[in-house]
Amino acid sequence: MSFFTELQRRNVVRVGVAYTVVSWVVAQVAEFAFESFGAPEWAIKSLVVLLLIGLVPVLVFAWIYEMTPEGLKKEKDVDRTTSITPQTGRRIDRVIIGTLAVAVAFFAADKYLWHSHTGDVIDAAPVAETVETVQADDGPPEKSVAVLPFIAMSDGPDDEFFADGLTEEILNSLAQLPELLVTARTSAFVFKGDNLPSVPDIARQLGVRHVVEGSVRRSGDRLRVTAQLIRASDGFHLWSKNYDSTSADAIQVQENIAERIAVALDVVLDEEKSAAMRKAGLRDVEAFTAYQKGIKLFNEAHGQLDIVSGLRAANEYFDKVIERVPNYPDVYTRHADLYTHMLNDHVWGVRGNLYTEEEAAAAYPAAIADLQAALRHTDNRDELLQRELDLAFVQGNWRGLVARTRRALESDVCDESNWMSSIANVVGLSEAHIEQSKRIVACDPLRSISWFNLARALLWAGRHEEAVEAAREGLERAPGLWVSWIHARALIESGRYEEARVAIDTQMQDPTWAQAASVLLAAKQGDQDALDEALAVVAQGVESSDINFFTPLFYAWAGRREDANRVAARFDSHPWGPWVLWQTSNWCACGTAFDLEATPNFARMINDSDVNWPPHSGREYPLKDW
Repeated sequence: MSFFTELQRRNVVRVGVAYTVVSWVVAQVAEFAFESFGAPEWAIKSLVVLLLIGLVPVLVFAWIYEMTPEGLKKEKDVDRTTSITPQTGRRIDRVIIGTLAVAVAFFAADKYLWHSHTGDVIDAAPVAETVETVQADDGPPEKSVAVLPFIAMSDGPDDEFFADGLTEEILNSLAQLPELLVTARTSAFVFKGDNLPSVPDIARQLGVRHVVEGSVRRSGDRLRVTAQLIRASDGFHLWSKNYDSTSADAIQVQENIAERIAVALDVVLDEEKSAAMRKAGLRDVEAFTAYQKGIKLFNEAHGQLDIVSGLRAANEYFDKVIERVPNYPDVYTRHADLYTHMLNDHVWGVRGNLYTEEEAAAAYPAAIADLQAALRHTDNRDELLQRELDLAFVQGNWRGLVARTRRALESDVCDESNWMSSIANVVGLSEAHIEQSKRIVACDPLRSISWFNLARALLWAGRHEEAVEAAREGLERAPGLWVSWIHARALIESGRYEEARVAIDTQMQDPTWAQAASVLLAAKQGDQDALDEALAVVAQGVESSDINFFTPLFYAWAGRREDANRVAARFDSHPWGPWVLWQTSNWCACGTAFDLEATPNFARMINDSDVNWPPHSGREYPLKDW
């Protein structure tokens, strides 16, 4: 009898297989449990080593001993004619089969229950007619993907920001591929946290066919990243991979994930595209972690009354990013936002303890320096056109502004320039702005400002009913203060006054914005009594130097020319006044909100430009005869 035959007879081979299968299942379950309880990485490694070492004594034991009806005996003491090794072998086979069944059940649960999104299903809102042209008739483009925020599986102080930064780096890399429609960060990061919709529902809301999800765990310097590309229609995993590395190698992990996703989506990568993907983003772990902290504060600031203090806190982190990665253009664009808000507040007379007079005086050159840096470090043509427009406008270089705006509107971007919406409508390019806004909504459908800009451009173009539908869809998919305002205004401009009143009372929680909408409604209806009552409150604020950007709009809508000119002249006396007056004209959308004779500084800049004045809004107000 050969040695191998004897191994089989004594069930040594079966015992070895059974031990291996059971050990493998134990290791997988242990890894899942250890990760859930935050155990250190060495714990699972130690367990695997012990299981491997244990295989040797188990095989020796199986060779020496045999199970008999009387119990365990040494093999040499067993009569071969009464041996029950065949029955024992069949029992071992059943153990192997049962263990494999447990393994299959465990991995099915791991794939479809524990690592998938669960919770209440959120129905996607119907797509309005105004944006139907953004997607094909049979749904989203085949090569479309959303990168959801990776889950931080560890609880270190920076681990969540690290996971967000890694996610955004992957997103930025994929966004360099013109073949792909990649959902913007703002919309993708809506799906962060617990009780999320299922993957198909997320994909439907974002307008994509594929979703990337994953997790990040850090333990000391060790890093484990899990990523998977899912086809939303059936939940099939087109690609998935675990990466065990170090935090220092996070950039290489990000690059590999992005490239694998692109290949899985049938994108042909040549050297030029691969280089663009590798160049995108911050490519610095400390920088992208700091950037995520800044982004969090930046977004929170725009939902606060004291926006300047919030942006100041965000800029502390953006300063750290600039120090480590001085050639990243996006950080300069966000960094400049503090200074323009500070300037706006200074024109309106908002002081308090938000900033000093020295800071206000330094705000304009600081904004210019940031916008110049953003432009200097931009090499993407479409983004370059957007940033050139921003810089030209803020610098006061308004000659050639119409042609510059037209070129920027033709660019294929997922996030328009900071000033595009204000400029395009006023210079008479609303129709082109509508088309760009539709493209932006397609890649950033859950960002409230995207819907606001689309609806406002539709209003400027005189397409009032379409504006109502776009604003209504925006409220359903991405509710926010600005989109609730534009929804009420679209109803007012469409003559649907009763619906507008209900919208103001139920949708607008901010009293200042609700008052503004009420003034507009009264002005559009020619209700002098309602206007007088509302403007009496405004007059008290003007006397106390407490003016917000709605004040001149109220006077213009109400036809109170002297009051409108008085406030406009006050704005014009400030170095930043002409830019605030431009914004006033955009928000008023009422032709001329003031006389150029009352604003000599603004008039000089308009006369030196190629902008036709006053802007044509296509709307009239019964009490305004100028």
